[in-house]
Amino acid sequence: MKTLAILLAVLLAPVVARGDPVPPPAPLSDQQSRLASDPVLEARLRSLELELRCLVCQNQTLADSNAGLAEDLRREVREQARAGKSDAEIREYLHERYGDFIFYRPPVQANTLFLWFGPFLLLVLIVAGLIWRHTRAAGAGPAPLDATRDEAVKRLLG
Repeated sequence: MKTLAILLAVLLAPVVARGDPVPPPAPLSDQQSRLASDPVLEARLRSLELELRCLVCQNQTLADSNAGLAEDLRREVREQARAGKSDAEIREYLHERYGDFIFYRPPVQANTLFLWFGPFLLLVLIVAGLIWRHTRAAGAGPAPLDATRDEAVKRLLG
């Protein structure tokens, strides 16, 4: 039994040690290579990809994500740029397909007001509560003594 365990450990060690490596980036196609050779266009696309959210990762921009869907969306953005569309047209195209969620910083609208201003509102409420609590505690003071207790305190101190 001990020999079988050692044999399994030796056979499975390369599989366990290898883990799940990150695949290398796919080679650029000829059209992508031509786009990459234009530094102005590449900077424009990078800026646009930093504004868009990876739909799989959700906490990464399209430029930072290694997900397959992110690669597809980057390819789509490049194809739109190659077709001569402006950044605004590309954003609108992606917005029509994926909604506000595609934007890493969603627009300020009625349905996103809490997202944008909720943290500030919460901070204001906390500060107001602390101020109210402090003023209430400071204003209360000790309860006044009635006449008989006042006389008793004077005799004890006195």
